[in-house]
Amino acid sequence: MTMISDPEMPAIELGPREEVAVGKPSRKGTIGLVVAGAAVVTVVNLTAAVYLYRGINDLRTVEARLEQLGQFEQRISARLDTVNNGFQSRFEKLDDQLQAKFNEVNGGIARLGQSRPVGDEPMASAPEPEAAPASTETEPSAFAENTADPGSVEMPPLRKRAPPPAPNPAYQRIQQADGKVYYRKIN
Repeated sequence: MTMISDPEMPAIELGPREEVAVGKPSRKGTIGLVVAGAAVVTVVNLTAAVYLYRGINDLRTVEARLEQLGQFEQRISARLDTVNNGFQSRFEKLDDQLQAKFNEVNGGIARLGQSRPVGDEPMASAPEPEAAPASTETEPSAFAENTADPGSVEMPPLRKRAPPPAPNPAYQRIQQADGKVYYRKIN
C-alpha cells in the first residue's frame, strides 16, 4: 500500500487508545433508560385513562337516552291506546246507529206488510194510497189505525216472489254448499 502524503497537512499523532468496556453499562445510561421507560408507560396509561373516561361518559349518555326511549315508548303506547279506544267507541256508536236504522227499516217493512190490503179489496181502516209514493207520515197513522183494534188486523197473504232476472251470460253462477252464491266473470 502506498501512502499519499501532502506536505502541507499536519501529521496525525497516534496516542494510546482508550478501550470501551462492552459488558457493563454505565449508571447514567441505566437511569436514563429506566426514566424513558417509565415515561412511556405513564403516557400509555394516561392515554388509556382518557379513552376509558370518554367511554364511560358515552355509556352514561347512551343509558340516559335508552331510559328516555322507554318513557317515549310508554307515551306512544298510551296515545295509541287512547286512539284505539276512540276508534273502537266510534265504531260501536256507528254499529249501534246502524242497528237502530236496520230496526227502523224492519219496522217500516212490517208496517207496510200490515197496512197492505188483503187480496184485491182495500182494508176499511187504511186509506187508499195515491199514484205517488206514500209519505212517511201516512204509514205510521195507518199502522196506528190498524193496531187500535187488534182483532181487526188480518195478516196479509204471503206473496210469491217475482222470479229473478235472467242471468247475464258474461258471468258464471257458483253456489257453494253453505248456500252462498257467487258470480265469476267469464273471460
